[in-house]
Amino acid sequence: MGLNRCVNGHMFSARKYGDTCPYCNTELDKANARDRRILVDDPDKTMPLTTSNGEFDPVVGWIVCIEGPQYGKDYKIKAGKNFIGRADNMHIQIIGDNAISRINHAAISYDRKNRTAYLLPGDSSGLAYHNNEAVYTPVELQAFSIIEMGNSKFIFIPLCGEHFEWESGEEE
Repeated sequence: MGLNRCVNGHMFSARKYGDTCPYCNTELDKANARDRRILVDDPDKTMPLTTSNGEFDPVVGWIVCIEGPQYGKDYKIKAGKNFIGRADNMHIQIIGDNAISRINHAAISYDRKNRTAYLLPGDSSGLAYHNNEAVYTPVELQAFSIIEMGNSKFIFIPLCGEHFEWESGEEE
């Protein structure tokens, strides 16, 4: 299976959408499409530390399902926005819980500059909860924060933050 990255940076399933981005409806440049394709062989969708365009993209934390159909499964969080839903084009795809919206139930954003992670409300009808409180505006995540979506609960485990941050790998 492979993922494509359009010129605007959107990731999408090559199998499902071919060479047309479902977010911005732009087609990949056929001559350079190979440079924007990322192969995913692992069923857990493990991504490389660097993407095909050379961007540094390591894991910055995880959410782990502690209650619900995916009990015990972990989901990687990368820097920037990580959209959560059941659809295969979500950064964090949670299958098996039909009470979680297919697209953009919520998002987790990691800000490298400020070394902080936030839970953001999605644009679907489903609510997300942070430590039993509904999320209507971005809320900062702390280690072991509890996130609820649908019929599932997750615990937030940070890697990056106050005590650790990945180096960009670039000479400064």
